[in-house]
Amino acid sequence: MSRNARAPGPGRWAPGLAWLLWTLTLSGLAAVFWFDHLLRQAGSSEVDRLNADAYPVVLAAVSAATVGAVVASRRHRHPVGWLLLATGLTMVADLGVNAYVRYGVVVRPGSLPGARYLAGVSFGIFLVWISLAGFVLLLTPTGSLPSARWRWWARVAAAGPVLELLSAAIDPQPLYPEHPEVGNPLAVSTLRPVQVAAGIAGGAIILVSLVVAAISLVLRYRRAHGTERLQLRWLAFAAGLAAGLLVVAVVAGLVVGNDAVVSACLGAMVALVPLATGAAILRYRLYDLDRIISRTVAYGLLSVLLAGGYAAVVLGLSRLFPQDSSLVVAAATLAVAAAFQPARRRIQRLVDRRFNRRRYDAVQTIAAYSARLRDQVDLGTLTGELLTVVDQTMQPTQASLWLRPQAAATATDGTAAHNEGVRDAREGYDSDGTRP
Repeated sequence: MSRNARAPGPGRWAPGLAWLLWTLTLSGLAAVFWFDHLLRQAGSSEVDRLNADAYPVVLAAVSAATVGAVVASRRHRHPVGWLLLATGLTMVADLGVNAYVRYGVVVRPGSLPGARYLAGVSFGIFLVWISLAGFVLLLTPTGSLPSARWRWWARVAAAGPVLELLSAAIDPQPLYPEHPEVGNPLAVSTLRPVQVAAGIAGGAIILVSLVVAAISLVLRYRRAHGTERLQLRWLAFAAGLAAGLLVVAVVAGLVVGNDAVVSACLGAMVALVPLATGAAILRYRLYDLDRIISRTVAYGLLSVLLAGGYAAVVLGLSRLFPQDSSLVVAAATLAVAAAFQPARRRIQRLVDRRFNRRRYDAVQTIAAYSARLRDQVDLGTLTGELLTVVDQTMQPTQASLWLRPQAAATATDGTAAHNEGVRDAREGYDSDGTRP
């Protein structure tokens, strides 16, 4: 073997393995839809099939597997990428094994090999991927526990899904109460009390681990500094959006009764956490998070205000004009269009004061300097103020101002040079005042 030849390390095969697991997840998802097609052809109303309640899980599985593949292929030593891949794969396995068992045990008994042996396991997989999601939160964003004192809890949390799977595997009536006649060939009747106790303990540990993982993120944020704190803000942002979507789903389900909106909100809610986790770990546009938050909040408030204004105009004018008059809709549309830009600017300024203070301060500093520039003619004063403005808004490591030799001859040329310097400084910002 030549001296330059090296054995392939984990960094070389990790991307291939990550995308192989991602392909396996999507292939399993295709199998899930195929079994669902077979169940629908059978026409048995007693068998669970894919419906609106399962679509959020499907979306979350695709999101977790995709983000996990990207993270694992780029940072193969980070465990969260592999945990996300395992979460997506386990979600698909949960749906697939359940459909496999329902078809092979209930609809067509004996048609699928091993279906009766998997009947108990089909209920235990659900809590396994929930436990994996808890570990994702516990290890984000650094890939390690918050401190060494958390090791004992990590071991307890890892024991939860093991107890749950063992309990489900030997459950004597895995499909009870829907199908009490279905038995489990792996069941041991003498271990029934132990099986029940293990199932209760495993489920309790998994549910508690989710709460503990959320608490660990709060503790991390309080102790974190610099980049890690900014990474955790991605998760906080996703949690805030998820809470808003949950409110919309509850309102749509209880008040409006729109199941499609409920399913869409729940699907987006459960898919947000993997996306935010991947963005935090890969530090994708990390320092633009304030801008993203401000834009999201501003346009959300703007949409609510304009929708309320549109409804108020329509209701008000409908009392004056016939109900089917096109003038009502035209007037409401014109009113909303006229109010859009002024309302957007006002809301954006209010939101930037809270969520994007750096941009707000930079815009105010440049505006104040521009106002002073119209009245100030002293070259030395303008030079000092220009460098101060550049330092406060762009925060460079160092700043210097070069003037043409002939600029010192007359105040007019000097002022023109400084105006050119101000223009160059402004060109370092986008139209909304942030650095490109």
